[in-house]
Amino acid sequence: MKHQESKLQRQAVKWFRLQYPNHVLFHIPNGGMRSKTEASIMKAEGVVAGVPDLFLAYSNYGYNGLFIEMKTPKGRITNTQEYFMEHATRAGYLCAVCRSLDDFMELVNNYLKTE
Repeated sequence: MKHQESKLQRQAVKWFRLQYPNHVLFHIPNGGMRSKTEASIMKAEGVVAGVPDLFLAYSNYGYNGLFIEMKTPKGRITNTQEYFMEHATRAGYLCAVCRSLDDFMELVNNYLKTE
């Protein structure tokens, strides 16, 4: 089935917006097919390979924020994604991979609990 990762991410974002309307979660549009010209422009503008799909701009539990990579159950993390998440973790961010809506809801609910 096509676009399963996109469908999962859209469900997660919809759930998040309903549950946490006062928090900022946004998509980082790094993926997708682009023309060579558009890819060159985006790279010059600062696009970095491997950045996770979503970012929750909220510090909690000593983390500066939460990066979330959405994958289907069989989806694989790329080397550039792994590298970015390792770097972000060292810089004080929590990074996680969610493979279902339930994974996403559990992660976000746990992260947004007050300390």
